[in-house]
Amino acid sequence: MVYQIDANTCVGCGACAGNCPVSAIKENGDKYEIDTKLCQGCGACESTCPVSAISKQ
Repeated sequence: MVYQIDANTCVGCGACAGNCPVSAIKENGDKYEIDTKLCQGCGACESTCPVSAISKQ
């Protein structure tokens, strides 16, 4: 299972990207996206998101 960022909820703060140990999170415009091919499902991003925009899929 990997994580996804809900673009409607994401506020573009970048907290998640700074916590990803495999650099799977990239900025896309004013929001962030998780590269599901790189995501290892560790959950480090989910716990740092201040608006709970990240969930396991």
